[in-house]
Amino acid sequence: MADQAHRADEQAAALIGALTARGETVAAAESLTAGLVCATLARVPGASAALRGGLVVYATELKTALAGVDAALLAEHGAVHPEVAAQLAEGARERCGATWGLGLTGVAGPSPQDGVEPGTVHVGLVGPGTRTVRTLALSGDRDLIRTRSVQAAFALLGEHLT
Repeated sequence: MADQAHRADEQAAALIGALTARGETVAAAESLTAGLVCATLARVPGASAALRGGLVVYATELKTALAGVDAALLAEHGAVHPEVAAQLAEGARERCGATWGLGLTGVAGPSPQDGVEPGTVHVGLVGPGTRTVRTLALSGDRDLIRTRSVQAAFALLGEHLT
């Protein structure tokens, strides 16, 4: 687990460097990671040049109230859905005034949520000319699934910065 956290820290440092060099910023709306994306980015010295902020939307109704996710979408598909991740990313970007928005939703376990198995994660990214979602099937305990979700979000953003 320590190796995974170290890898996430390295990714965070690279992202903060790339975003700062480009004069761009990032914000996140996080469900299963509950602020871990922003906390990991904030560990990087100089993060304030690129990290705008984030929304912890662990409870389903907060996805609508704070991040602007369509309530009808949540009612029809539940909180763990690719379009929810995309709308979380849009909400983070708009509400925090960032160049890039990340949205994460999924099931860390140990039990299924709304019929969705643990390890199912959707990571959304919205930015200039970009609106994409990556769906993951992760394994491991809660901490490992959450850490790997952060790594996946950082990888997705990093692909769009190079």
